[in-house]
Amino acid sequence: MTAVPGLATETRTFEQLVQRARTLAVPGQRHILGLTGAPGAGKSTVAEQLVDELGPELAVLVPMDGFHLANRVLADLGRRERKGAHDTFDDDGYANLLERIHSQTSDAVIYAPEFRRDLEEPIGSSIAVAADVPLIVTEGNYLLLDHGAWPRARRCVDEVWFLAPGEDVRHDRLIRRHESYGKSPDEARTWALGSDEQNALLIAATAHNADAVIELI
Repeated sequence: MTAVPGLATETRTFEQLVQRARTLAVPGQRHILGLTGAPGAGKSTVAEQLVDELGPELAVLVPMDGFHLANRVLADLGRRERKGAHDTFDDDGYANLLERIHSQTSDAVIYAPEFRRDLEEPIGSSIAVAADVPLIVTEGNYLLLDHGAWPRARRCVDEVWFLAPGEDVRHDRLIRRHESYGKSPDEARTWALGSDEQNALLIAATAHNADAVIELI
């Protein structure tokens, strides 16, 4: 069972995804490819591998996670325990950046933030985006959300793929991820099947707006 039962799912190999991404990496043009899906769907891994396969002259990765609100801000807002929910991101900042990247024509470099898992904090101006790189790959949970500034971000993205692995696979990945960042097995499972799962239900409801729902083999 996938995260989006009832929707037609394309079964693809990684090599097929590379070929599909390569059609967007046209020198002299600018395209943005988005990867989305529920927590644990494999977005970050697939995005990183796609960019590595295409190489720095053709692609650069600009993740949505760079727009996590800082922990101090989340604490002030009373949202620290819901970190990862749609309202714990700077969606306006993300949309503004994608708009700049989408229309980038000058030789000036645009700098994007990244999220440091070891710090659990975003770090600004960490990723350089040169104007002559034809494909920008972005990944994140809420690319297809229909409120806030998320639709502005979506309008900048040429194609969005919704990754939909089996639920058991996704949950196992999430639990192992939380454990790798210091949570106990019980804490990891509670977070994965609690806060993460609430976010997953919201994200799954947006899958019908994707250009393709993909199960990677």
